[in-house]
Amino acid sequence: MTKQRLRFRSPSAHWLAFHEFVSHTVVDLTDNGVNFAGSKTMSDVVLVRVEGQVEQPLELSQADFSAFAEEEQVRDVSQIDARRAGDGVTLESVLQRVRPRSSATHLTMSSSLDGFSASVPLDAVRERGVLVYQIENRPLKTEEGGPIRFLISDSAACRTDELDDCANVKFIDRVELSEGKGPDTRV
Repeated sequence: MTKQRLRFRSPSAHWLAFHEFVSHTVVDLTDNGVNFAGSKTMSDVVLVRVEGQVEQPLELSQADFSAFAEEEQVRDVSQIDARRAGDGVTLESVLQRVRPRSSATHLTMSSSLDGFSASVPLDAVRERGVLVYQIENRPLKTEEGGPIRFLISDSAACRTDELDDCANVKFIDRVELSEGKGPDTRV
């Protein structure tokens, strides 16, 4: 099979292009373009990068999220928020894998699709955050908030000075831990 190289200006364009192809098409998302090669499946496509003030930056696909232990999974997020559907993993389980540095005080969730970002105190969401990655065993579609949707498992926590309803973020393709508040388009 010959390789095709397509270039897009942003990861959001990658994500939108991803949904235009069938599940047997290989899509390798990078900052430099989309590489179609024929050996990967939809579940292998990177959905989110977790980086910044961490010991082990990660790129996670649907297959990676699905491989998390059952106790790290949040099956049927409608039990957390009746307006939402799908399965997720706990933020804490992702943090255990990336090992935040002691200097990390904030978590910034960013969407290249719409340029939105929300930066919240790490301690406020660490034990309550959920990264929703699939509905019916497939990646979230854009209209469902994909590639990743962030939810707070305790909705009452969203109504404090540190958090608000915007801490429930859709279209996430990047999570960054930082020393101090990161970019936040809510203000």
